[in-house]
Amino acid sequence: MYGCKAWTISKQIQNKLEAIEMWFLRRMLRIPWTTKKTNETERVLNEANKRRSLVRTIRKCQATFLGHVMRRGKLEHLVTTGKFEGKRSRGRQREKIMDGLATWLGPGKVSDILAAVKDRDLWRDMIANAYKQGT
Repeated sequence: MYGCKAWTISKQIQNKLEAIEMWFLRRMLRIPWTTKKTNETERVLNEANKRRSLVRTIRKCQATFLGHVMRRGKLEHLVTTGKFEGKRSRGRQREKIMDGLATWLGPGKVSDILAAVKDRDLWRDMIANAYKQGT
C-alpha cells in the first residue's frame, strides 16, 4: 500500500483491489481454489475476523492526506484541486482524486469538501462516518 495516497481509484481498479483482497483472504485461511466455497462465505469470515476492506482503508488514507495537503496550502494544494492555467486536453477528462473522495464521503460537491477540510474536527468526523458506513 506504499503510495496509495496518490492513487486514483476508478471502478475498474476498485474491482481489481477487491479481487486481490479475496485472493489474499483465501490464502490466509488456507482455502484452496478447487473448493466450492463462494466469495460470500469468505466475506462473512472477513467480517467475523474484524478485518477492514482494502479499498476503504485506502480511501481513509487518501482523505487524511487530503486534509493535510489542503490545510498546508502550498503547491500540492494547487495540484490536487487542479487549478492550472492553459487549455484542457482533448478527449474524456481523467478522473481526479477529489471526485473519488467526493463520492466516498457522501453526497456533496467538491467545493463543500474543500470547505470542510479547513475545520479539522469536522473533517475527522466526516472520514470516520464514511469509514463506518463502508461506502
